[in-house]
Amino acid sequence: MADYTKFANMDILVDVKDTIATVTLNRPDRLNALLPGMADGWREILRTANEDPDVGAVIITGAGRGFCSGADLGGMSQRSESQGDGAPPPRNFGGLQYEAKYLIQDYLNFQKPLIAAVNGAAAGLGATLALMCDVVFMADVARIGDTHVRAGLVAGDGGALIWPHLVGVNRAKELLMTGRMVGAEEADKIGLANRVVPLDGLLDAATKFAKELVDGPPMAIRWTKLTVNRILWQTYHSVMEFGLAMEDMTMGSEDNKEAAKAFVEQRKPNFTGR
Repeated sequence: MADYTKFANMDILVDVKDTIATVTLNRPDRLNALLPGMADGWREILRTANEDPDVGAVIITGAGRGFCSGADLGGMSQRSESQGDGAPPPRNFGGLQYEAKYLIQDYLNFQKPLIAAVNGAAAGLGATLALMCDVVFMADVARIGDTHVRAGLVAGDGGALIWPHLVGVNRAKELLMTGRMVGAEEADKIGLANRVVPLDGLLDAATKFAKELVDGPPMAIRWTKLTVNRILWQTYHSVMEFGLAMEDMTMGSEDNKEAAKAFVEQRKPNFTGR
């Protein structure tokens, strides 16, 4: 079996039992907000598990009361302050936002069943981490939403790719343009969640389903998944580069800086369209 212990240094825990790998984002004090190293770690786990004969399925969840709150806005605020007032937005296509391009590729190339166990809030890129999985289990107390616009950003690192396929184009635009968080019951109704279960039974339910798939015909299951993923690949090639470019246009804008400051100061942002 591959060695997954090193990922603990990236705030990700991996536990492999009975050919099912449970991957836990482990920054509970920050609602598992992502730092660039965590995104790199998750990508490496996907690539490693894809080749690991001792792993038949992967479950992703979060430690504590959150699944993943997206990019660490505290770090974003510090970055904005370091640029100074009036600093132009960056144009280097770097950092966590652009790494999402390759993260999505690793999702689409992953051959084995990938199941999200959404135990709490999944926001921004955190929502993408969940919704790009093959099957989404949500706890009844969980919420999900792509909150990029609330940070003054375009939802370009995965939201514009996956949401229209799950809920339809117009509903996707409604939710992406408002950044509204959706509760588990509504998520189940509109197609964001496959199953909603009580929080205390979430991992058991996800594991039971993963075991069902692991015990099935591996080639048929994996190639069926990859066949369906061809639909997502078409959308990926159509929207991903454009979406990331548009997100980069808003990264470091005055509205983006204001959103980060307001988040830290726990107040409503005052957007100006600059």
